[in-house]
Amino acid sequence: MSWLTALAECEAAGRPSVLVTVLAARGSTPREAGAKMLVEAAAQAGTIGGGALELEATAIARALLTARAEAPVQRAFPLGPALQQCCGGHATLLFEPMRPVQFQVALFGAGHVGQAVARLLAELPCRLTWVDSRTEAFPAALQPNARRVVVAEPQGVVAGLAPGSHLLVMTHSHAQDYDIIAAALERDEFASIGLIGSHTKRARFLARLRRDAVPEAALARLQCPIGLPGLAGKLPAQIAISVVARLLQESAHEPARLPDTAVSSADCAAAGCTCRKVIA
Repeated sequence: MSWLTALAECEAAGRPSVLVTVLAARGSTPREAGAKMLVEAAAQAGTIGGGALELEATAIARALLTARAEAPVQRAFPLGPALQQCCGGHATLLFEPMRPVQFQVALFGAGHVGQAVARLLAELPCRLTWVDSRTEAFPAALQPNARRVVVAEPQGVVAGLAPGSHLLVMTHSHAQDYDIIAAALERDEFASIGLIGSHTKRARFLARLRRDAVPEAALARLQCPIGLPGLAGKLPAQIAISVVARLLQESAHEPARLPDTAVSSADCAAAGCTCRKVIA
């Protein structure tokens, strides 16, 4: 598999990776400037030449993954005895952490409010899974950050959603809404589960969910009505602004990622890397 294909798969699946590029090559080196490989926690694609240099680069990349680094790191390698390579040249490598978007939204419903929500999310650093049973309900052109899913039974999509996702349920059918909510409450790993509707709709759904033996702890995770309290208005754009504002508020209180960091000697040691002996 090429590094480009692997990168696309990582982005689609939300897996972190590190792109390693030969930034400069002087003298005799395994690969020329511009060669790339992609490193994941347990896989890699492409090559920067194999041998000790590639092993060291892979270890550094995995140390960066362990450290959850986000800033690029540049390292210079003299290809001599210290690296157990006799090329005699000099390679400079660039390590670029490719962290997936952490803010993930599953939007069920492509009606007026759903489309207004999707338009707002298109301007934000998030990944949107947009689900509806009606192909014609979607706009002709989707936002770059959106993935359209057309399926007769939308509740089946819930099982494949990434942990930490925010769910927004606003289909054209109360029956579909219920089935999606019931499936979502079976998992306790979503960041939020929001259902469009009034307090009356919430009461009716809760009564039915209790009859279906859904635990009270799970019921407490259901947000209905959705949106920020106090933001009035029934226009699709007004509702969407309120809903997205609440999503941003909730995501701001999620566990923060570690700050940008360059790989350290301790990180290298943890990854089994000896590069600290041969690079600054």
